[in-house]
Amino acid sequence: MNSDHRGLRMKSCLCAVTALCLLLPGRAPAWQEPDLPPWAVDIFIHGGLLVDGTGTEPVRTDMAIDDGRIAWLGTIDPAIVSARQVIDASGLVIAPGFIDAHSHGDPFATPDFENFLAMGVTTITLGQDGSHPGGADIAGWLDRVDDLAPGVNIALFAGHGTVRSLAGVELGFDPTLEQLETMEGWVEKAMLEGCFGLSTGLEYRPGIFAGADELTAVARPVGVHRGIVMSHMRSEDDPVIEESLAELIAQGRAGACGVHVSHIKIVYGHGSDRAGEILALMEQARRDGVAVTADIYPYNASFTTIGIVFPDWAKPPADYDEVVAQRREELAAQLRLTVARRNGPGATLLATEPWRGRTLAEIAEELGKPFEDVLIDDIGPGGASAAYFVMDPELQQTLLLDDHVMISTDGSPGMHHPRGYGAFARVIREYVVEKELLSLEKAVWKMSGLPARTLGLTRERRGLLQPGWAADVVLFDPVRVRDTADFTAPHRLAEGFAYVIVNGVVTRTADGLTGQRAGRALRHHRQNIWR
Repeated sequence: MNSDHRGLRMKSCLCAVTALCLLLPGRAPAWQEPDLPPWAVDIFIHGGLLVDGTGTEPVRTDMAIDDGRIAWLGTIDPAIVSARQVIDASGLVIAPGFIDAHSHGDPFATPDFENFLAMGVTTITLGQDGSHPGGADIAGWLDRVDDLAPGVNIALFAGHGTVRSLAGVELGFDPTLEQLETMEGWVEKAMLEGCFGLSTGLEYRPGIFAGADELTAVARPVGVHRGIVMSHMRSEDDPVIEESLAELIAQGRAGACGVHVSHIKIVYGHGSDRAGEILALMEQARRDGVAVTADIYPYNASFTTIGIVFPDWAKPPADYDEVVAQRREELAAQLRLTVARRNGPGATLLATEPWRGRTLAEIAEELGKPFEDVLIDDIGPGGASAAYFVMDPELQQTLLLDDHVMISTDGSPGMHHPRGYGAFARVIREYVVEKELLSLEKAVWKMSGLPARTLGLTRERRGLLQPGWAADVVLFDPVRVRDTADFTAPHRLAEGFAYVIVNGVVTRTADGLTGQRAGRALRHHRQNIWR
């Protein structure tokens, strides 16, 4: 096709799109067919049920995709469309590609990211829990991701812990004024280079050492550039979660930015009333002018390093061998108490060899000694990761259903927790189809429009299905969607998604990967679909 012909075709498409946007912005009713000659597009989707990501009721529609964008929404005579690929969407939902608000992975190690694509996720967020890839060269890392073209789009956050290391603070308390200014400068640089905000991991090292002045300093550039602070809060434990949430809200107020609770949960908490108390605190913060949101995965077991059960005084910068030699009985007593509060050793499922797939109780029985001695002598605070069955189902369900809580995996291709392979499919299966606690349009909104608005992706024209927006699209039959991964086989792919389209390219069908990758490194405040 010559350039003149293509230019005329694009001019016609854009004129049609402009007219549609002026008539009915943000919706996709049955528009009249355009007065166009045979219309050449990349993909034509015919006869699907549009769930557009806004939370509004579904409508029957056709969709045309061209040059990575949605070129048409509405009914159209297929006879006037010439498409490289035609998709019969009869019996299928057409929805925005899902956005994982909290995810993990390395695009250079697993560029396909099939675990995400198989459950309809087309955009993931990396740089979570206070650690980002690329070190001081975020711009270079993003450019390398573009050159790679991963299976999904990637939105990056600057990690507070990484910034702390770049500033030379490492594991120290009370950074100097100069160090605070240096950290603030690194965050400013990260935001200018395309990060969508800052992540913190205040339950981990080095985030645990940060005080109020430091949290304010690193939040300021985020507010200036209209980003968001995403936080693995200082504690998710029931007795102190109000305090942790108040710290995050204070950071948002001081930095004039939105704040976000990563993988919200209340460890040791019980009942919907307890969830309601935390949600009420978040609502009060919003009334007071601080935007507060959260994400959640639909499982009642968390996943992190075994260090979570060890006291702070037994972890770096402390000398662990010295702690064991001098305070062994005190350490053992603390481990017994902590593990008991976390539903006992039978509720800790190890995911690291040579213990993978066995609970702490089973390992202790095999070794013939108390579980606290197993932790002290055989594993140690840095020796394993595990799943922890510590959440109350009723409480977590109440959190998930809240209007300001979106869906995430907190997972990766290699993590030994089923959430990285099943979270989004599980919400559709369990909450939409089986329990009918969410309408389909509400669930899709929690998986697309809400995270897009929270992260700032709507400014990049992603997260909704509208003319002129990026063509990140999924097609599926809700009753066929299944999460197949579990804790014994956490790497089984989800089922039921017929087509997954990333930036206008079909990257996966029900039969598997197509061999084409079209993901991009998204950059804050950039028109990524034309980059």
